[in-house]
Amino acid sequence: MGSAFLCASLGIVPTVRHADYIRSWLEVLREDNRAIFRAAGAASKAADWLLSRLPAPGIANGAGAAKYSNRSCSDPDLNRRAA
Repeated sequence: MGSAFLCASLGIVPTVRHADYIRSWLEVLREDNRAIFRAAGAASKAADWLLSRLPAPGIANGAGAAKYSNRSCSDPDLNRRAA
């Protein structure tokens, strides 16, 4: 989930879909239907932490990524774009 949040925030189009990954989530959800919410919350926090550490504007080699340094996985624009 964290990689999905980061890809959406950084404008990266993921190219890999793993059926086994989805299957494993289905097994978890059969036993605990709230697990997805805990996992999503943790993934969002982790992605926000990583995004907050992107280089600031004007730092060498960071110009392309710097525009995302103030983005958050809880950003309404990001949530609309990812939906």
